[in-house]
Amino acid sequence: MSTIVATHFVSLDGKVDPTGGDPELHDTAWTYRTVAPVPESFQLKEREQEEAGALLLGRASYQMFAPVWPDMDEFTRYNTLPKYVVSTTLTDDDLTDTWGETTILRSLDDVARLKKTDVGEIQVHGSVSLTRALADAGLIDTYHLLVFPVLLGQGKPLFSDADKAAQQLRLVEHEAYRNGVQKQVFEVVR
Repeated sequence: MSTIVATHFVSLDGKVDPTGGDPELHDTAWTYRTVAPVPESFQLKEREQEEAGALLLGRASYQMFAPVWPDMDEFTRYNTLPKYVVSTTLTDDDLTDTWGETTILRSLDDVARLKKTDVGEIQVHGSVSLTRALADAGLIDTYHLLVFPVLLGQGKPLFSDADKAAQQLRLVEHEAYRNGVQKQVFEVVR
Protein backbone atom coordinates (compact mmCIF):
# COMPACT_ATOMS: atom_id res chain seq x y z
CA MET A 1 0.00 0.00 0.00
CA SER A 2 1.22 3.48 -0.84
CA THR A 3 1.16 6.54 1.38
CA ILE A 4 0.00 10.04 0.53
CA VAL A 5 2.15 12.94 1.72
CA ALA A 6 0.83 16.49 1.46
CA THR A 7 3.75 18.91 1.30
CA HIS A 8 3.18 22.63 1.62
CA PHE A 9 4.65 26.03 2.37
CA VAL A 10 2.24 27.56 4.88
CA SER A 11 1.95 30.80 6.82
CA LEU A 12 1.56 30.82 10.58
CA ASP A 13 -2.16 31.51 10.12
CA GLY A 14 -2.56 28.45 7.90
CA LYS A 15 -2.65 30.09 4.48
CA VAL A 16 -0.81 28.64 1.51
CA ASP A 17 -1.80 31.00 -1.25
CA PRO A 18 -2.27 34.72 -0.66
CA THR A 19 -4.09 35.09 -3.99
CA GLY A 20 -7.03 33.01 -2.83
CA GLY A 21 -6.35 30.39 -5.51
CA ASP A 22 -6.78 32.58 -8.58
CA PRO A 23 -4.44 30.87 -11.10
CA GLU A 24 -3.91 34.17 -12.92
CA LEU A 25 -2.56 35.74 -9.72
CA HIS A 26 -0.87 32.68 -8.18
CA ASP A 27 2.28 33.69 -6.38
CA THR A 28 4.44 31.33 -4.34
CA ALA A 29 7.11 34.01 -4.09
CA TRP A 30 5.55 35.15 -0.79
CA THR A 31 7.61 32.39 0.82
CA TYR A 32 10.88 33.85 -0.41
CA ARG A 33 9.88 37.45 0.31
CA THR A 34 8.98 36.51 3.90
CA VAL A 35 12.41 35.36 5.07
CA ALA A 36 16.06 35.58 4.19
CA PRO A 37 17.23 32.49 2.30
CA VAL A 38 18.74 29.80 4.50
CA PRO A 39 19.58 26.68 2.46
CA GLU A 40 19.04 24.21 5.30
CA SER A 41 15.44 25.38 5.69
CA PHE A 42 14.69 23.85 2.29
CA GLN A 43 16.49 20.50 2.77
CA LEU A 44 13.09 18.85 3.24
CA LYS A 45 12.31 19.68 -0.40
CA GLU A 46 15.50 17.95 -1.55
CA ARG A 47 14.68 14.89 0.55
CA GLU A 48 11.12 14.74 -0.77
CA GLN A 49 12.38 14.46 -4.31
CA GLU A 50 14.38 11.36 -3.37
CA GLU A 51 11.52 9.78 -1.41
CA ALA A 52 8.77 10.34 -3.98
CA GLY A 53 7.32 7.42 -5.89
CA ALA A 54 4.67 9.48 -7.71
CA LEU A 55 3.12 12.95 -7.82
CA LEU A 56 -0.57 13.63 -7.24
CA LEU A 57 -1.85 17.00 -8.43
CA GLY A 58 -5.04 18.90 -8.88
CA ARG A 59 -5.88 20.32 -12.30
CA ALA A 60 -4.75 23.90 -11.62
CA SER A 61 -1.43 22.85 -10.09
CA TYR A 62 -0.77 20.43 -12.92
CA GLN A 63 -1.40 23.19 -15.46
CA MET A 64 1.01 25.50 -13.60
CA PHE A 65 3.75 22.92 -12.95
CA ALA A 66 3.76 20.88 -16.19
CA PRO A 67 5.22 23.63 -18.40
CA VAL A 68 7.82 24.66 -15.78
CA TRP A 69 9.18 21.68 -13.85
CA PRO A 70 10.59 19.75 -16.84
CA ASP A 71 13.14 22.56 -17.36
CA MET A 72 14.09 23.13 -13.72
CA ASP A 73 17.52 21.96 -12.63
CA GLU A 74 16.38 21.46 -9.03
CA PHE A 75 13.59 18.96 -9.67
CA THR A 76 14.90 16.62 -12.36
CA ARG A 77 13.84 13.40 -10.61
CA TYR A 78 10.19 14.50 -10.67
CA ASN A 79 10.36 14.37 -14.45
CA THR A 80 10.83 10.59 -14.32
CA LEU A 81 8.04 9.86 -11.84
CA PRO A 82 4.48 8.91 -12.72
CA LYS A 83 2.06 11.78 -12.26
CA TYR A 84 -1.62 11.56 -11.41
CA VAL A 85 -3.97 14.50 -11.93
CA VAL A 86 -7.34 14.57 -10.19
CA SER A 87 -9.74 16.36 -12.52
CA THR A 88 -13.25 15.98 -13.85
CA THR A 89 -12.56 18.33 -16.76
CA LEU A 90 -9.10 17.56 -18.18
CA THR A 91 -8.78 15.22 -21.14
CA ASP A 92 -5.72 13.35 -22.37
CA ASP A 93 -5.37 16.04 -25.05
CA ASP A 94 -4.84 18.61 -22.26
CA LEU A 95 -1.79 16.77 -20.91
CA THR A 96 1.71 17.83 -21.85
CA ASP A 97 4.00 15.27 -23.43
CA THR A 98 7.13 16.87 -21.94
CA TRP A 99 6.65 15.85 -18.30
CA GLY A 100 6.51 12.07 -18.51
CA GLU A 101 3.78 9.57 -17.74
CA THR A 102 0.57 11.26 -16.57
CA THR A 103 -2.75 9.65 -15.70
CA ILE A 104 -6.02 11.46 -15.08
CA LEU A 105 -8.01 10.34 -12.05
CA ARG A 106 -11.67 11.37 -11.99
CA SER A 107 -12.54 11.03 -8.30
CA LEU A 108 -11.30 10.53 -4.76
CA ASP A 109 -12.36 6.90 -5.16
CA ASP A 110 -9.76 6.66 -7.94
CA VAL A 111 -7.19 8.14 -5.54
CA ALA A 112 -8.16 5.58 -2.88
CA ARG A 113 -7.61 2.80 -5.45
CA LEU A 114 -4.23 4.30 -6.40
CA LYS A 115 -3.26 4.34 -2.74
CA LYS A 116 -3.88 0.58 -2.58
CA THR A 117 -1.17 0.02 -5.21
CA ASP A 118 2.55 -0.08 -4.54
CA VAL A 119 3.84 3.12 -6.14
CA GLY A 120 5.46 4.18 -2.86
CA GLU A 121 5.17 7.68 -1.48
CA ILE A 122 2.61 9.71 -3.42
CA GLN A 123 3.35 13.39 -2.91
CA VAL A 124 0.86 16.23 -3.24
CA HIS A 125 2.61 19.51 -4.09
CA GLY A 126 0.54 22.67 -4.32
CA SER A 127 -2.99 21.48 -5.05
CA VAL A 128 -4.57 23.03 -1.97
CA SER A 129 -8.16 22.19 -2.89
CA LEU A 130 -7.11 18.61 -3.55
CA THR A 131 -5.23 18.46 -0.24
CA ARG A 132 -8.33 19.61 1.65
CA ALA A 133 -10.53 17.07 -0.15
CA LEU A 134 -8.02 14.27 0.51
CA ALA A 135 -7.83 15.23 4.19
CA ASP A 136 -11.63 15.33 4.51
CA ALA A 137 -11.78 11.86 2.91
CA GLY A 138 -9.12 10.48 5.30
CA LEU A 139 -6.64 9.74 2.51
CA ILE A 140 -3.60 11.74 3.71
CA ASP A 141 -1.03 9.86 5.79
CA THR A 142 1.60 12.53 6.42
CA TYR A 143 1.98 16.31 6.24
CA HIS A 144 5.32 17.93 5.39
CA LEU A 145 4.98 21.58 6.33
CA LEU A 146 7.42 24.45 6.09
CA VAL A 147 5.79 27.09 8.28
CA PHE A 148 6.79 30.68 7.54
CA PRO A 149 6.80 33.40 10.20
CA VAL A 150 4.13 35.57 8.61
CA LEU A 151 0.39 36.08 8.99
CA LEU A 152 -0.96 36.38 5.46
CA GLY A 153 -4.47 37.15 6.62
CA GLN A 154 -6.06 36.64 3.24
CA GLY A 155 -5.84 33.75 0.83
CA LYS A 156 -6.49 30.08 0.55
CA PRO A 157 -6.30 28.07 3.78
CA LEU A 158 -4.52 24.72 3.88
CA PHE A 159 -7.18 23.03 5.99
CA SER A 160 -10.90 22.92 5.28
CA ASP A 161 -13.53 24.07 7.70
CA ALA A 162 -15.67 20.99 7.07
CA ASP A 163 -17.81 19.90 9.99
CA LYS A 164 -16.02 16.68 10.86
CA ALA A 165 -14.47 14.92 13.82
CA ALA A 166 -11.07 16.06 15.08
CA GLN A 167 -8.09 14.39 13.42
CA GLN A 168 -5.14 13.59 15.66
CA LEU A 169 -1.65 14.16 14.27
CA ARG A 170 1.69 12.94 15.64
CA LEU A 171 4.69 15.27 15.31
CA VAL A 172 7.50 13.02 14.07
CA GLU A 173 10.04 15.58 12.95
CA HIS A 174 10.59 19.28 13.54
CA GLU A 175 13.26 21.89 13.29
CA ALA A 176 13.41 25.68 13.52
CA TYR A 177 15.81 27.56 11.30
CA ARG A 178 17.56 30.88 11.90
CA ASN A 179 15.31 32.60 9.36
CA GLY A 180 12.21 31.71 11.39
CA VAL A 181 10.96 28.93 9.13
CA GLN A 182 9.86 25.80 10.97
CA LYS A 183 9.84 22.30 9.50
CA GLN A 184 6.96 20.24 10.88
CA VAL A 185 6.35 16.67 9.79
CA PHE A 186 3.13 15.13 11.11
CA GLU A 187 1.78 11.61 10.71
CA VAL A 188 -1.99 11.17 10.73
CA VAL A 189 -3.05 9.01 13.67
CA ARG A 190 -5.57 6.38 12.63
